[in-house]
Amino acid sequence: MSYVISIDQGTTSTRSILFDHKMNAINSSQIEFKQYFPKSGWVEHNPEDLWNTTVSTFKDVLKKSNLTPNMVAAIGITNQRETTVVWDPKTGECPTKAIVWQDRRTSDFCKRLKNQSLEEMIKNKTGLILDPYFSSTKLNWILSNIPDGFNKAKNGDLIFGTVDSYLIWKLTGGRSHVTDATNASRTMLFNIKDYKWDEEICDLMNIPIKMLPKVLDSADFFGEVDKDIFGSSIPILGVAGDQQAATIGQACFNPGMIKSTYGTGCFSLLNTGSDFVKSNNNMLTTIAYRINNKTTYALEGSIFIAGAVIQWLRDEMKFFKSAEKSGIMAEEADHNQRLYFVPAFTGLGAPYWQPDVRGAIFGLNRNTGQNEIIKAALESVSYQSLDLINAMLLDFKKSSDDLVLRVDGGMSASNWTMQNLSDIIQAPVDRPKFLETTALGAAWLAGFKSGVYPKMTDFSEQWNLDIRFNPKIKKSKANDLYRGWKKAVSSVF
Repeated sequence: MSYVISIDQGTTSTRSILFDHKMNAINSSQIEFKQYFPKSGWVEHNPEDLWNTTVSTFKDVLKKSNLTPNMVAAIGITNQRETTVVWDPKTGECPTKAIVWQDRRTSDFCKRLKNQSLEEMIKNKTGLILDPYFSSTKLNWILSNIPDGFNKAKNGDLIFGTVDSYLIWKLTGGRSHVTDATNASRTMLFNIKDYKWDEEICDLMNIPIKMLPKVLDSADFFGEVDKDIFGSSIPILGVAGDQQAATIGQACFNPGMIKSTYGTGCFSLLNTGSDFVKSNNNMLTTIAYRINNKTTYALEGSIFIAGAVIQWLRDEMKFFKSAEKSGIMAEEADHNQRLYFVPAFTGLGAPYWQPDVRGAIFGLNRNTGQNEIIKAALESVSYQSLDLINAMLLDFKKSSDDLVLRVDGGMSASNWTMQNLSDIIQAPVDRPKFLETTALGAAWLAGFKSGVYPKMTDFSEQWNLDIRFNPKIKKSKANDLYRGWKKAVSSVF
């Protein structure tokens, strides 16, 4: 019973990763699932796809490893955040598809709330700004658009959860309707100062508190898997939203440490310790993790489109068959051309928070080809990262002189992209040997709670650097390139 399985339920795929008693990844299984785009700016998932891929990958990783379920000490879950699921607690059936975190359908509702001068109240309690990104307005939309939705919710015939909560409910056979502090902090319904669902905000959104899950620590007992699913009861002992799990996996436990995860989107978190730091620069204040009843906060910046722009170039534009080729093609681009790609496919996140703007490419000429567009797409991730870092450092009153950025996620495997990132932010970029830090963070939470894995300080000492990227261009050139980016962004408003 020294193994831990981490379920990493992401935006485009679900993975299960098996870790041994030394936190080494032994085997993994991954399945992509369908994305639904019913209207411009709308993004949905079929909750059954999330569930089925979870079960399939879990069983597959056990089979690959020749293990039986009773050899697994604990399960950790990490998940796409803010994605909103509603289901019938009697049948488990969902009346609608899940509304994904990228979805922008509630932008008009958010504008109405802003016009009522409610944003400051919400920000003071939740650390979040009024934006369609978060779960509360998505939940309001669902209840408004299914027959008798609000009454069913009030009567207990519908319950809500982020993806972690939905999966736990399914895994435990409906016995546990719970979530963790990090996921609760992303709903825009949870008071992260008082650590409770906020009645004033729930009333504002017309959401009955009784439909919301119980909030636990990130390392806690979330229930046991129904033995009929995998053949044995396994405790679920660790849960964290994907970006917070990556912060843990990167061992960013000291105030001032920053990590950036480059997946579908890009998310940067700066650990602020026990201090709730209210942002004056359009960042979010969020819960980084809660362990042993102690809350650690973070400042966060969210980029909606990072790896998704490469996925778009691959799947829609057919520029290449494999995303790994993007760095090679960028290197072959004409470096005398200066293109700026603003990938606002679903609006712009932090620090702009412009849900209605759309993407654009600037600087095209007759000689521009695929390589130059790919290069500009990758560079957009670096520019957006600098947007976030500058804002967070201002809020935290920290100098950039001693900045070191820890990176992870699929895009961080690209040496070209990480070198460009270091050039633009003018700071070292540290990539760990194990890139799947999101899954590692969830595994550590579960393993720590079960007694298999070491305490936080010992875990931190085991963090291993793969390569450090240092800036190769002068600061004056980086500043000049960044000014061009700011001009391009201002042109899409």
